[in-house]
Amino acid sequence: MSEELRESSYDCDICKESFLEESKFNQHKQIHRREKQHHCDICGKSFSHKRNLTRHNRIHTGEKPYKCDICSKSFSRNHQLTEHRRTHTGEKPNRCDICGVTFAAVSTVIAHKRIHTGIKLYRCDICGESFSAVSTLTTHKRTHTGEKPYQCDICGKSFSENKNLTTHKRTHTGEKPYHCDTCGNSFSQSYQLTLHRFILTGQKPYQCDICGKSFSRSQHLAIHKRTHTGEKPYHCDICGKSFAVRSKVTSHKRVHTGEKPYQCDICGKSFSFGCSLTTHKRVHTGEEVHYCDICGKSFSYGCSLSRHKRIHTGEKPC
Repeated sequence: MSEELRESSYDCDICKESFLEESKFNQHKQIHRREKQHHCDICGKSFSHKRNLTRHNRIHTGEKPYKCDICSKSFSRNHQLTEHRRTHTGEKPNRCDICGVTFAAVSTVIAHKRIHTGIKLYRCDICGESFSAVSTLTTHKRTHTGEKPYQCDICGKSFSENKNLTTHKRTHTGEKPYHCDTCGNSFSQSYQLTLHRFILTGQKPYQCDICGKSFSRSQHLAIHKRTHTGEKPYHCDICGKSFAVRSKVTSHKRVHTGEKPYQCDICGKSFSFGCSLTTHKRVHTGEEVHYCDICGKSFSYGCSLSRHKRIHTGEKPC
């Protein structure tokens, strides 16, 4: 710092911090003058203002004085109610200045921007995978623990995320709170409305910085990038096999457990994978979706088409 600037600086005699502007120096001094005279008699934490102590006390009492006049859900802080109301109105006033996607909460924009910067501050201490938001890490850890703390009070089904429970409940109520102001269609989930708008506009705001391919959803971009990096962060805890997509682990585990959740509603036969059921149903429907590009003959199964093509190529069957 030059002698001229040093002479004109304002130095705090308590913490020794220096300021070039008197207004900022005066603002800073208020930090030291402000005594924390309001104390929580439960945990002992102190606050400068009584209103902050009042808000803090709700942690201990569970008080939620701010109630939504649409669904009656309650909150301990007013700003939480404000952001919650947007789930009913579809309002998203907070815009990402990089890609233009909008969000209901400021905190969501901050976390979203890390998709563009690549910053992942939060690391799972079990598998080492990193995340851009602490809430995503918390949810991720439940894939290891199997914890599902959110239960539907109508049918008893449990979920690892509260937002999934909220969405699930709409299967009982039929509620579709997200409305397209262009065509009037309604949706039960906000992302469905966002995707619908992208379809109308043709917008794909998430672009791969390696190959340039664009996507309408950020998670599709994240999954796509693994085709370049070879990253497979999801592991089978039985055999150790790794996968790029979480859903692939779930379906893979059925190889070990023998679980067959997909049942044919015509003959009752069960399958481990949805695609196997789809293929099986062609036995009943006679649908033929695989066509020979040489003679035009059609087949219900890809393997049948492969065998047929050997007639044209002269290749002997294995």
